[in-house]
Amino acid sequence: MPGEQGAEQRVRELRALLQKASIAYYVHDAPILEDSVYDRLYRELQELEKAYPELITPDSPTQRVGEKPASQFQTVPHRIPLYSLENAFNLEELREWQERLLRVLGRSPDRDPHDPESHSGTESSQEELDYVCELKIDGSALALTYINGVLERGATRGDGQTGEDITQNVRTIRSIPLRLAVSDPPPVVEVRGEAYLSIAEFERINQERRSAGDPPFANPRNCAAGTLRQLDSRIVAARKLSFFAYTLHWPEGWGKGDPPKTQWDCLHQLKAFGLSTNPLSRLCRGLEEVSQFYEQWRAAQLPYAIDGVVVKLNSLALQEEAGFTQKFPRWAIALKYPAEQVPTRIRAIVASVGRTGAVTPVAELDPVVLAGTTVSRASLHNADRLRELDVHLGDTAVVRKAGEIIPEVVSILKELRPANAVPYTLPRHCPECSTPLIRLEGEAVTRCPNPKCPAKLRGQLQHWASRDALDIEGLGEKLVAQLVEKLGVVTVADLYHLTAEQLQSLERMGSRSSQKLIQAIQKSRQQPWERVLYGLGIPHVGVVTAKTLASHFSSPDLLAQASPETIAQIYGLGTEIAEAVVAWFAEPEHRQLLEALQALGIPPAPTQAAATVAKVLAGRKFVITGTLPTLSRTEAKSWIESRGGKVTASVSRQTDYVVVGSEAGSKLEQAQQLGIPLLSEAELLALDPTAEFGDPHH
Repeated sequence: MPGEQGAEQRVRELRALLQKASIAYYVHDAPILEDSVYDRLYRELQELEKAYPELITPDSPTQRVGEKPASQFQTVPHRIPLYSLENAFNLEELREWQERLLRVLGRSPDRDPHDPESHSGTESSQEELDYVCELKIDGSALALTYINGVLERGATRGDGQTGEDITQNVRTIRSIPLRLAVSDPPPVVEVRGEAYLSIAEFERINQERRSAGDPPFANPRNCAAGTLRQLDSRIVAARKLSFFAYTLHWPEGWGKGDPPKTQWDCLHQLKAFGLSTNPLSRLCRGLEEVSQFYEQWRAAQLPYAIDGVVVKLNSLALQEEAGFTQKFPRWAIALKYPAEQVPTRIRAIVASVGRTGAVTPVAELDPVVLAGTTVSRASLHNADRLRELDVHLGDTAVVRKAGEIIPEVVSILKELRPANAVPYTLPRHCPECSTPLIRLEGEAVTRCPNPKCPAKLRGQLQHWASRDALDIEGLGEKLVAQLVEKLGVVTVADLYHLTAEQLQSLERMGSRSSQKLIQAIQKSRQQPWERVLYGLGIPHVGVVTAKTLASHFSSPDLLAQASPETIAQIYGLGTEIAEAVVAWFAEPEHRQLLEALQALGIPPAPTQAAATVAKVLAGRKFVITGTLPTLSRTEAKSWIESRGGKVTASVSRQTDYVVVGSEAGSKLEQAQQLGIPLLSEAELLALDPTAEFGDPHH
């Protein structure tokens, strides 16, 4: 993209600011942005990257569930990951979310939930429209672990996989019991919830800070997060944090008591344990009742801050069936309250070409302030959106942003349209290479089909060299442009044939810097398969998905041979990712690229043991019941999943094996009735002949 115009520049600006804000917030406890402003900028970046997937880089704030924990506290892994939630900003987006959910569950979204003739009539098909609505408290997420009823650990959310151990601070929160209020608790209970400050307490703290000459906190959420990460727990105790619990992870297979079957049951069980839950939560039948709940609290005066409603599928069995996308649970969504809208003039519209060839119109605006930030660009998405809005150059547009959304044009004020304004349409030829643009039937995106389009080549090379991919230090945007334009680099494999002498012919590349870059390029040949897989730029394969795929398929050849069904059944993936991966490997030019890379030793060849691990249990479904002799349930589950298997919570005719330990429950009886093979722990481990007996991490 030439100059500073278009989406590429906007993405760079957003990333730089969001990363600076994240470090200030999470590491230095000195926020530089209002939380709502950060949310809106984040959503702007998220939507830009959705419109221009070729601009996604591994160091983008959107490529991680959360942010890096600070170093002052010990980093600890979460036993169960903390996922973020997808956002909806109006009731129409909520309905679209439900339609996607119903399709994932194999139920037509067109069925009338109140008409027994319009669905199968089973209990599960009725449950799919039962939701629990909870106010979205503006605080800081916590993960609590109770061992035999006693609080063992309290941790921050961190990046969703690891957090900071702040147990001493958590113990000061009086609404978090140090011991569960039951005589016979489960051996392990995981609780998730929100630490928050009441508005009154927030104002008291800020008044004290002003009196002491300290800067006030920006909002209650920042104050809560900063409080939790104080090294002196006496400060935490003095600030009187509160806590609402909202998620309970009951130990699977625990034989005493009836495990919760719904989210509503979980909230009641949390209260029975002595934990505080939000009393305003409501069990809703269908989206009509969800909408009523949403509207009820839109402008309510509450003693704490909220920014929306969290909507969760009530049935835990259906939650498990719905599963997760790469980042979000499919069975829950945050329904945010809308933000302000402002008018501004469209000065120009730029067509941006990205790594995949997608051409996206971006409106350049007269700068306008929204919630304390200046907005000067807004995506117009595609040709359909242009036509729907009837956009003319010089129009006055109504722009909004909310939460984690890119500034978007909501409507055009046609009454203010200049007399000589002309409608804008996407160019017919690529602005980068002049190739005629195409739009495939059924797609909203207009693309440049030229595989050697300079914009696409630049994007692919930048992605390959990025930090979470091959991490080639020194291979920046300007140098990449010269490699394409002056040295004729076409594929990432071409990088490994460059010489220092060639690089010295480029601007600002002397002998020393050229040699240093060659060393960095050659060093990248040792990067592991998961980084190479991410660097290939396969649609829908981000950093987390690449790691998951690499753990199941230890080489490009194994992944290339996998069927979409095999990939889709891996926990955390799904049909969309599976089809994208299979389609990518089916392209002849991609196979040629892989052959060229493998000839260079990229990625390094896996060990035979690793190759065996990648496929030995692929496609098989397991259920674990009872207590195993040496492995915990988590270890056994990890051992199975690392070898391609899937562990489910319930026994069905699709189950391949039931792993049985001592004190097995009803699942053993169900397996016997269905004639499903039973395995001991030793027999399970024997399914992988290369693994050391009893070693779940081999």
